[in-house]
Amino acid sequence: MHSLNKRQLEAVLHVHTPALVLAGAGSGKTRVITEKIAHLIRKHDIKPHNIYALTFTNKAAREMKERVSKLLKDDPSKGLNVSTFHNLGLNIIRQEYKALGYKSNFSIMDATDTRQIIKDLLKKQSLDEEALENAQWDISNWKNAHISPQQALEQAEDNLQQARAILYDLYQQQLKAYNAVDFDDLIGLPVRLFDENREILDKWQNKVRYLLVDEYQDTNAAQYALVKQLVGIQARFTVVGDDDQSIYAWRGAQPENLSLLKEDFPNLEVIKLEQNYRSSNRILQSANALIANNPHEFEKSLWSEMGMGDMLRVIACNNENHEAERVISEIIVHKFKNRTQFKDYAILYRGNFQSRLFERALREQNIPYKLSGGQSFFDKTEIKDLLSYLKLIVNPDDDAAFLRVVNTPRREIGATTLTKLASYATQRHVSLFDATQELGLSTVLDEKALKRVSYFGDLVLKWIKDSETLAGTEVIEFIRKLNEDIEYDNWLRETSNTPRQAEKRMENTRDLFQWIERIIDKAKNEDDEDIMLNKIVSYMTLMDMLERNEEEVEQNEVTMMTLHASKGLEFPHVFLIGMEEELLPHKQNLESPGLEEERRLAYVGITRAQRSLTMTYAKKRRKYGEEMRCEPSRFLSELPEDLLDWEGKPGVEISAEEKLEKGNAALDSLKAMLASNG
Repeated sequence: MHSLNKRQLEAVLHVHTPALVLAGAGSGKTRVITEKIAHLIRKHDIKPHNIYALTFTNKAAREMKERVSKLLKDDPSKGLNVSTFHNLGLNIIRQEYKALGYKSNFSIMDATDTRQIIKDLLKKQSLDEEALENAQWDISNWKNAHISPQQALEQAEDNLQQARAILYDLYQQQLKAYNAVDFDDLIGLPVRLFDENREILDKWQNKVRYLLVDEYQDTNAAQYALVKQLVGIQARFTVVGDDDQSIYAWRGAQPENLSLLKEDFPNLEVIKLEQNYRSSNRILQSANALIANNPHEFEKSLWSEMGMGDMLRVIACNNENHEAERVISEIIVHKFKNRTQFKDYAILYRGNFQSRLFERALREQNIPYKLSGGQSFFDKTEIKDLLSYLKLIVNPDDDAAFLRVVNTPRREIGATTLTKLASYATQRHVSLFDATQELGLSTVLDEKALKRVSYFGDLVLKWIKDSETLAGTEVIEFIRKLNEDIEYDNWLRETSNTPRQAEKRMENTRDLFQWIERIIDKAKNEDDEDIMLNKIVSYMTLMDMLERNEEEVEQNEVTMMTLHASKGLEFPHVFLIGMEEELLPHKQNLESPGLEEERRLAYVGITRAQRSLTMTYAKKRRKYGEEMRCEPSRFLSELPEDLLDWEGKPGVEISAEEKLEKGNAALDSLKAMLASNG
């Protein structure tokens, strides 16, 4: 710990009362958490299995665990619980499923599954699909705010809200009938269980002797409730967060949870980490000045020992095409001058639509690039198909999985047959799979349809029996054989537009199998030789494709991503594009509190830069089919003028001579560089 700065050391050593570590961007917060875990084990004799550290991505959890293992190489660290909130919630449900009224083989529904359930309910109940278009968001928000269907109904202020609350209730009933939970339930169900069952809460509070939470500003109401329940009156915890980097209000995050801590835990110690190890002081002073325009419960100011660094550049471009061309030419010249690599550059933007012109300009210049935030690996049709087969085998009550695979590959079971099957299952209060096993089904289906449906049901029954006792490497052998039995590769060839596309899709399925093998190998290393199919399916459902991409080998390519996706990352040279009113800040967030979040988003973008930051905006941009004038973002005027080199600033005219002089100077320096290289 000798290399920790004074504040970091204070955060590590503070143990006996609750602590809030306000960690500014690039201030070494992960180091504080990992050092603190090591300190708790070595100096406070807390057993690793009684320490729980929570974060928001599997990647962050994995990195944290690896760093703690290195710190504790001479001490035992086995059993340490480092996971995402959702993984912890899943473990709680897995251990307490009986008290929650579930069967052990419950399924986890992803966003696509839940959308389909809601769609089916709207049809079944003859509800207005258009009016209830955002019902999925509403249900998620209610769950994140820890509001039950009954409370939602009581709080409804009009007919539309009432209809959505009723749909929420029907949706919950449908999930229960499927023996399934959705992502939000992974937090909400444990919170409800702990509220209602003191004995189970005591058991978990005894397990959690010390709790650490990373990225605390991203917690929603349900996650904060879970934290409070787990720490109880002992309140042995440290949370690390930065209210200035809270950019996820749209998914329920509440930066005010930082302030609530002071109310709920009056003896809370607040420790500020303000020394930044990432950026030059010009970048940090600009970020400080920008974020000072937001109201603050806790004041902090970032500083660095890395010198002042380059001026921040602002470039006014004629239009969006000129902006893309200009940024790419800036990268080419800067790379040539500074002997950098393409991977040193990042282009950040507010919305995915902004990437298209930049992609084209990069391709034209043969510059390699990586676009983050594309389609999720787990959203690909072939991956969802195979996972649905596994979900159905693990949980035959999962009607959503049944409906996805019953005719994939094609088994000539048509929509009419499925409607009759569903109607029969509803009347009998059984799952679709169970209905295939009942003799009474012959009363609603003709002989041909019955034969096909029964054959599929028998197949599923066989797979369930074959997989029941399998563990470890036997599981992957079973999955590969299942893929062969259903002739899925042939199905991909039949349904793909080109042989190349079919090959790519088959490659994705091979990726899935390899990934499952890695899960099994990891389980072996953690002494879980007997990992079974149900655990693997739960784990896969919780995975996230962005983390998958992050596991890939780093390539020498320019990174392009949204500001939201860039949080937690850093790049030597950053281009922050589209700094215009109605783009950043976004037109939907021009009033408080949305405006404050947009400012935090710009702050996140600025603090990704280590050595240089260039911000661009277009004077005109095509919107709704016509070219419209754009105003520079108000955030640019909130940055200190003396730190900016602003090219094309409104109201500041550059004469034709100056333009020519500038152009000639740039050309001369390029010629000189080429000559020195020649």
